[in-house]
Amino acid sequence: MSLSPRPTRPANQYSLQRRLLVILLGSLTLVCILLGLLYNAGMRQTLMSQLNEQLNQAANRAATYSTPQNASHELFAPGQASGTLNARFVDGKLTAGAWLDERTGEITTITEADVQPLLSLDMNVRPTTRTLSVGSYLLVARPDQGSGGILITGLPTEPTENALREMAWLTLMIGVLTVISTGLAGTWAIGRSFAPLKRVAAVASSVARTDLETDQVELNQRVAPHDAIPGTEVGNVGRALNALIDNVDSALKVRDRSQAQMRQFVADASHELRTPLSAIRGYTELLAATEHFSDDGRRSVNRVLEQSSRMSTLVEQLLLLARLEESNSYRMKPANLVSLAQEITEDFELTSTEHSWSFNAPEPEVKINGDSPSLRRVITNLLGNARKHTSVGNSVSVSVSSDAANRQAVLQVRDSGEGIAPEFLPHVFERFTRADAARSGSDGTTGLGLPIAKSIVEAHQGTITVSSEPGNTIFEVRLPLANDSDQRQQPHDEV
Repeated sequence: MSLSPRPTRPANQYSLQRRLLVILLGSLTLVCILLGLLYNAGMRQTLMSQLNEQLNQAANRAATYSTPQNASHELFAPGQASGTLNARFVDGKLTAGAWLDERTGEITTITEADVQPLLSLDMNVRPTTRTLSVGSYLLVARPDQGSGGILITGLPTEPTENALREMAWLTLMIGVLTVISTGLAGTWAIGRSFAPLKRVAAVASSVARTDLETDQVELNQRVAPHDAIPGTEVGNVGRALNALIDNVDSALKVRDRSQAQMRQFVADASHELRTPLSAIRGYTELLAATEHFSDDGRRSVNRVLEQSSRMSTLVEQLLLLARLEESNSYRMKPANLVSLAQEITEDFELTSTEHSWSFNAPEPEVKINGDSPSLRRVITNLLGNARKHTSVGNSVSVSVSSDAANRQAVLQVRDSGEGIAPEFLPHVFERFTRADAARSGSDGTTGLGLPIAKSIVEAHQGTITVSSEPGNTIFEVRLPLANDSDQRQQPHDEV
């Protein structure tokens, strides 16, 4: 199995706080580099100018003090700095030359290796740097009035280079410390500035996690007044978010009122229709029992009885569905889901012999906290659905188990029927939705059995799902397991 490469995170997906910090530190780093380069360039220019001035003064003192008879050590006028080099060349030959040792202050004669670099100097030009056996020197060549030769004077460049090097390291250290301290201070300051925006985002995330599909939804989350002050960016966002939440809350309340009115209308209409439907069925049965009809008349009367019976069932289910959606319609008590499912499966095994029924439960008890009559209706509806929508001879198996990891009881109803069409599968729990003829069987349906089961399961904080393929259709109900405290309160309430 090949693994797809991990997608690269686009740069624009990094947090605004991080991007601002990167921009701040990047800009500061560029400024520090630019200032460091300009500062070191200026200091190099200043120090080299000072070195040139010192060399010019040393060359003037050496030219004034020099005579044709001077020996090498006599080329150094009083006050010459340590490291100063003086040399006289006449007709291309070294007649006198030495340098003052920087460490000892003694006069040391120039070696033959330094003659050629000194002879390569041009007279009366700008000072030139040469590398000699004693180090790098800034040299200048001038005419020697006394001997008619060339008098060369030099000063070592190493002290100046060392000073510039130390200054460069000092500048670098100052720049690094400045960037680090600014990064720490900027992180704190930017984080503090973004704290109100994070609080606004937390409110928005809390609202986004709210399940708006439930009937009872209250949006109590609001941005705090100090984070919704108009005139600032964060305040404007917070104020706009509060306005949006208010609008959504108002729309939800309108929806709840509309649904409540619709449920009340359905309940009232169903209740009012029960009496006339019962009367229609009663009078029709009376006519069928007391009057003599032709064959066509008898078929018509039977048809009226069938349709009135179907209408009564539909009204009863609508009334039940409206009552189930009321919050106080359930009496929650500990119940054993194994006993409930087993009893109902045995009832279907006796009354629906055209199917093969089986029950399996690895545990003798699976305790849940629920309304037993409502849970019986869920199981009955699922088994009735399997009986109605599968052809004769198919098998239906019921199993009950517990999922300890998720603290849930699991009820599965599996049948070996023709399966549910893929395009119909997402709509099986919608009201008045009926399967096609291939799975509908011979019994008429109202399309309310599964919606009723779903309403009851969700009222018990559970879930109901379905998966289907030819020969294997599974309805799965998951309900929370009962807490130990609930079982201790009523240990004998099994069903």
